Amino acid sequence: MKRLRWQILVVAVTLVIVALLLLSQQPVSVITLPEAAPGGIYTEALIGSMGRLNPLLDWNNSADRDINRLIFSSLIKFDARGLPQPDLADSWGVSANGTVYNFSIRQNATWHDGAPVTSDDVIFTIELIKSSASLYPQDIKDLWSQITVTRLNDKTLQILLPEPFAPFLDYATFGVLPKHILESVPVDQLASADFNLKPIGSGPYKFERLLTSGGQITGVALVVNENYYLTPPFVEQVVFRFYPNSVAAFDAYEQGEVLGVSQISNDVLQSALQEPTLSVYSSRLPQMGIVFLNLNNPTVPFMQNEKVRRALMLGINRNVIVSHILQGQAIIADGPILPGSWAYYDEIEKFPYDPESANQILKEEGYLFPAGSDVRSKEGQQLVFTLVHPDDEIHTKIAQSIQADWTLIGVRINLQAVTYDSLLNDFLAPRTYEATLVDLNTTRTPDPDPYLFWHQSEATSGQNYSQWNNRSASEFLEIARTSTNFDDRARLYRNFQVVFAKELPSLPLYYPVYSYGVDAQVQGVQVAPLYDVSDRLALINQWYLVTRRVLEESTAIPATAQP
Repeated sequence: MKRLRWQILVVAVTLVIVALLLLSQQPVSVITLPEAAPGGIYTEALIGSMGRLNPLLDWNNSADRDINRLIFSSLIKFDARGLPQPDLADSWGVSANGTVYNFSIRQNATWHDGAPVTSDDVIFTIELIKSSASLYPQDIKDLWSQITVTRLNDKTLQILLPEPFAPFLDYATFGVLPKHILESVPVDQLASADFNLKPIGSGPYKFERLLTSGGQITGVALVVNENYYLTPPFVEQVVFRFYPNSVAAFDAYEQGEVLGVSQISNDVLQSALQEPTLSVYSSRLPQMGIVFLNLNNPTVPFMQNEKVRRALMLGINRNVIVSHILQGQAIIADGPILPGSWAYYDEIEKFPYDPESANQILKEEGYLFPAGSDVRSKEGQQLVFTLVHPDDEIHTKIAQSIQADWTLIGVRINLQAVTYDSLLNDFLAPRTYEATLVDLNTTRTPDPDPYLFWHQSEATSGQNYSQWNNRSASEFLEIARTSTNFDDRARLYRNFQVVFAKELPSLPLYYPVYSYGVDAQVQGVQVAPLYDVSDRLALINQWYLVTRRVLEESTAIPATAQP
C-alpha cells in the first residue's frame, strides 16, 4: 500500500507540473499574410513612338529609352541619391590617383539568347559609341576617344583615364550590346539592322514581340527574363503601348486599356488626381529653373554687388511661380545641387519671399527712390535691366511674375522673349545679356558635379554664363572633381554650396517635377528622384500584381497579461 500511495503521489505531482506548464504557455494561432508572387501583366501608355530598340540610338527618344531600360543592362547603375551601384559589373576598383578603373563582370550574366556577357561586349559597345553610327552627343564621344580600354580576361576589363575625373562613372551607364550578334553588321548599316526591331539584351525583361495595327507599330511586349543575373521581376509581362500625348494616354487608362501612364502632364493632372484608382507619383527632374545674372557686364555694374543680388533673390515670390504658374509641378530651389543627391547640403541657407528685407538691403546699399520715381537708383545708376527669356507661355508668365515682384522693391526690368537657339547663341554664349531666365538640364548625369556652370575656367568660353569669379568656390569644385572619396567630395560640395548661398552669383528658382500614374492594383511602386525619366522604372523588379498567402505563426497574448 505504501508503494502504491507513493506512485499515486508521483503521478499527481506530474499532472500538476504539466498543468502549470500548459497554463504558462501563450496560445499560438496561425494567420495568413499576402506576399508578392510572380505573374501578371503590366501595360503602360508611353508618350511618343518607337524608333529603334538599341541604346546606341535612343539618346533623343525617351520612349525608346524607357523600353531599352528593361531590355539592356549597363556596367553600373545609380541609386536614388546618385550613388553608383553594381549592375553587369558586380564590383570595380579605382586606383589611388583616380585614373584606373577595373571592372569585374558577373559570372552568371548572360544574354537573352544564353550566350555569356563578356568584357568583349563592353569594349565592342564603347567602340560603337565613338563611331559615326552612335547618336551619343559629341562631347561623350570625345571623352571615350581619350580613354584606353583594355581586356584583361573574359570577365574583367580595365579603363584608363588620361587624368582623374570623378564623374566618370556617369559614362559607364551605357546599355551594353552583344558583340556576337552585331559584330557582323557594318557600322553604316547599324541604324537599319533587324536587331533594332528584335533586340537581345541582358536586362530583366526580354523582347517578345511588336504590337502593330494598320502597318504601324503601336506597342512592344516584353516577358520576364527568368535567367536574369539578379532576382527576376515579379511582373511576368510588361506591355508598352504608344500614344501621341498625355491626354490620349490618360484616356486609354480610363478606358481600361492600360494600367499606367508614363507622363501626367498639366493638361490632365487634375483629372488624374481625381481618379480614385490611379496613384499619381511625382519626382524631381534633373533640371533647374534659374535667373542667370551677368556679373561682368559694364551696363549693369550693380550685379557685382552680392547684397543687391540677395535683395533680388528675396524679392522673388517663388511660391507663386511654383503653385500657380507651374501648378505645383516644381520644388523651390535654394542652391545649385539637386535635392536628393548625396552631395546636397540640407542646411543650405533658404531664401523665403521677403520684400521688406529686400527693400531694406537696397536702402542700406544706397539705392533710394529719387523724387517722383518708383525705381531705385544710386549715383545716377538706376536699378533697371533687361531679362531675356524663352518665348513660350510658361517662361513668359514666370518672367512677368518676376517683373511684378521686382517692381515692388523698386527694380524695373524689361522683358525680351527670344527663341531657345537665340537665347543660347546670341545672349548666353557671347555674354551679351544682363539677366536671363533659363532651365539648366543635367539629364543622364547623376553625378552632382557643377564645375561646368560655376568654375572660373568656364567663365570666358564655357558654361559659367554668369562669369562668377570666386577662387574658393572654384578650388572646392576642382578638388571634388578629382577625388574618388564620396565623403571628401560631399564635404567639398557642402562648402561650395555655402559660398554659393552667400554670394548668389545667380538666382535659383525651382526644380521641375515629373508626374506619372500607376493603377492602385500595382503594388511595390516607389518614387525616387529622377536623373532620366526612365528612372521611374528603375525599381520595377519590386512591382507586383499577384500575391500569395503565406502561413505565419502568431503567439497570442493571454487576456490576463499586463503590458
